[in-house]
Amino acid sequence: MARLPHVEADTPGVDADLVRAVQQRRGGELLNLDRMLLHSAAVARGWNGYMGAIRTGCALAGDLRELVILQVAVLNRAPYEFAQHAPVALAEGLTQAQIDAVADWRNSALFDERERDVLAYGEAMTLQVQVDEATFAAVRRHLSDRELVELTATVASYNMVSRFIEALGVQIET
Repeated sequence: MARLPHVEADTPGVDADLVRAVQQRRGGELLNLDRMLLHSAAVARGWNGYMGAIRTGCALAGDLRELVILQVAVLNRAPYEFAQHAPVALAEGLTQAQIDAVADWRNSALFDERERDVLAYGEAMTLQVQVDEATFAAVRRHLSDRELVELTATVASYNMVSRFIEALGVQIET
């Protein structure tokens, strides 16, 4: 159960321009995550801009982006994050079998070398924080400097997301 009440678009005192900006990024809707963020206009505004850049302003391939987002959700036990991104992962070209195998990717033949190196990098960032030289070198073979920065920012960002939603008990939309 959510630990704070939802802030709705029509809640008195809510910045209507901010709500519209969030809705525009979301395709017209507010998610339960947004309803928590709107408790702080400053945080919601910054989050909307930053996460919008991560999701739509990067050169990193969408399949890799969504693959590591799902991985972060699994590693951090964040079902809301996983539920939100599984459909996006499908739309970006991952198969349902790959989505189902994210939790046990090391024992799956469904991921190619590039995906496996990206998953190893995301796992190291999430579980150890530091990334060893071998893991960095492996992922570096596949990505440009820009893509590597964007991959790193994506993993870091979605670790933030999972920690936020889990701490505040954000529930999956019904």
